[in-house]
Amino acid sequence: MENKPYRSLNEYYREIFGRKTAKISLDGGFTCPNRDGTCGTRGCLFCSSGGSGDFAENAALSITEQIERGKTQTAEKWKDPAYIAYFQAFTNTYAPVAELRQKYEEALACPGVEGISIATRADCLPEDVLDLLAELNKKTKLWVELGLQTADEASAIRIRRGYPLSVFEQAVYALAERNISVVVHVILGLPGETRETVLNTIDCVNRLPVQGIKLQLLHVLSDSDLAEIYDAGNYTPLTKEEYIALVGDCIAHLREDIVIHRLTGDGDKNTLLAPLWSLRKRDVLNSLHKYLKENQIRQGIKYKSF
Repeated sequence: MENKPYRSLNEYYREIFGRKTAKISLDGGFTCPNRDGTCGTRGCLFCSSGGSGDFAENAALSITEQIERGKTQTAEKWKDPAYIAYFQAFTNTYAPVAELRQKYEEALACPGVEGISIATRADCLPEDVLDLLAELNKKTKLWVELGLQTADEASAIRIRRGYPLSVFEQAVYALAERNISVVVHVILGLPGETRETVLNTIDCVNRLPVQGIKLQLLHVLSDSDLAEIYDAGNYTPLTKEEYIALVGDCIAHLREDIVIHRLTGDGDKNTLLAPLWSLRKRDVLNSLHKYLKENQIRQGIKYKSF
């Protein structure tokens, strides 16, 4: 990291691809066991109707068409970047292997696509899917993004995650056995969680063979069940200052080799109820970097080995 406060995604991508890299968010038309009745019908407590794919391309388009649209938009900002096909919306391993293979390989066949990132649930990785991912990993650079959100079992039940921590840990080890890079999603500001709860989650991540992490601020979206709790006055979102201090703690306690893929998040401005300060993403990141510098925080300075 040299003099940088944390291992950033941009630097990591440059190490791999040698140039600017853009992720194109895709909607593969999948659903989720937390919506189709397998373990629930309303999704996680915080989930929007888009199932975390609010910024993905249109599912009515083919994968190729979605990628081409994403490339057109990116071309306005960057010249000749590397592209990663990001299967983002809902659960992207929740389908028969033949369907998954067709969509993954269609993405890989698009010019300029040099990697694939697949967002999924830890309880949606059966052996045949793991075998397909292992095969894919030999063809391209692959990341599997798993939604942990929290390592606290009571909190996981409260947000309706739908599986215990042990299932998540088993999934990480199964992917690690196949040399597949894992990116863990963690949400900050969940109802009932404290600083200690969050740092316990970071400790859990540190103990596992993972390569990346996304730190996501909890957004209250109007089309989520969390909105009802918020409207009733039973949930108070983090302030900007609280969030920045909490992210600083996470960075300080995080294992130094883990790449930080995200430090905040984008809430859909059309459905975001709170916290509205999060819409000013550049301001949030500038404030965070200032906080890290002023408090001399670097990734891993408070890391505890296990």
